[in-house]
Amino acid sequence: MATIQKRGDSYSIRVSCGYDSTGKQVIQSMTWKPEPKMTEKQIEKELNRQAVMFEEACNHGFQSKAIKFEVFAEEWFEEYAQPNLRNTTYERMLQLRKRVYAAIGHLRMDKITPRQIQAFVNSLSKDGANEKTGKPLAPKTIRHNLSLISDVFSYAVKMGVVSDNPCSKVTIPKGEQKEKQIYTPEQVERFLILLNDEPLKYRTFFNLMIYSGFRRGEMLGLEWKDVDFENNVISVRRTSNYTAKKGVYTDTTKTRKSQRTLKFPQEIMDMLKEYKAEQDEQALKYGDKWVETDRLYTKWNGEPMQNGTPYFWLSEFCEKNDLPFYGIHSFRHLFASLLVNQGVDIVTVSGALGHSTVSTTSNIYCHMLQDAQAKVSNAVSSALNFDTNKKEPKSE
Repeated sequence: MATIQKRGDSYSIRVSCGYDSTGKQVIQSMTWKPEPKMTEKQIEKELNRQAVMFEEACNHGFQSKAIKFEVFAEEWFEEYAQPNLRNTTYERMLQLRKRVYAAIGHLRMDKITPRQIQAFVNSLSKDGANEKTGKPLAPKTIRHNLSLISDVFSYAVKMGVVSDNPCSKVTIPKGEQKEKQIYTPEQVERFLILLNDEPLKYRTFFNLMIYSGFRRGEMLGLEWKDVDFENNVISVRRTSNYTAKKGVYTDTTKTRKSQRTLKFPQEIMDMLKEYKAEQDEQALKYGDKWVETDRLYTKWNGEPMQNGTPYFWLSEFCEKNDLPFYGIHSFRHLFASLLVNQGVDIVTVSGALGHSTVSTTSNIYCHMLQDAQAKVSNAVSSALNFDTNKKEPKSE
């Protein structure tokens, strides 16, 4: 119910719009001033009409522009993010709230300008932004912060809270582009040789990664039903992920195009057959303690392997054998670089990697593609390398 107060020659109309995330009541207000020649009866009638219209507008969200960013962002998390975003994305967004709220959480949605958001984004690329290292935040992390703000504003536009998204005018500072760390052919050869002395589980895991470029979640989501030994193909149909709240859980692939099928060499499939036999023996050994999940990569009792296990195993393996440690994702970059260097076209590379668009592949591996194109140009020049100054033989 709207409340009305007379203030001088005007009236204040206030409407309660519930409570924010801290339990504080949210009040929307407007001021109405009657025309000078209006009678008391006309003023009363029009004032009541204005109050009813304003209350209806507040109930429909049209006058909620005075709402602060933090309050509306919490509504976005509950109404949109939680039911629609992937769990890993949702958890990441939650972790970004503290920094974003500190910068603009206290500001009204309709008062936030592109310049204010740009200033916040710029601050993330300066020394000290990363509290742990004292360095700037990584470009990817900066993009995530801007994405959170932009997603909240996009939802606000749909809900009629604001008319446009100020993030559309914000630019992420380029910063220093780090070259992707990839193992050299010599390092890969040594890696695979050393891997022969390790447990079969990890031999198959990293051989598969090198030959497929599968993401870690895709690797851990593989089930034996996805392996076609007759045709030597393996299909990606799901992912295995982890959040502190849910633990290990099964999810869909990152995008629809991430669901894909790749063909593998016979030696890789033979290794997988050997590993399948070993896992079957382990299941018999543990009997009732074995949990049947059909997963390729499991704990000792058949439950899905923890997402961090391959990472920590690889870290120890590299340290033990004096190899550089570039992380799990480096094998995906290695796979892409091998395809590009062998002249595989960008569309095929994109499909093998499971990217949603070819432009994603081009943006990520731009430097590799440029190097490969330069080699093509040099190869053509080499093939046509004849002496242009040589004169034609004189005709008899």
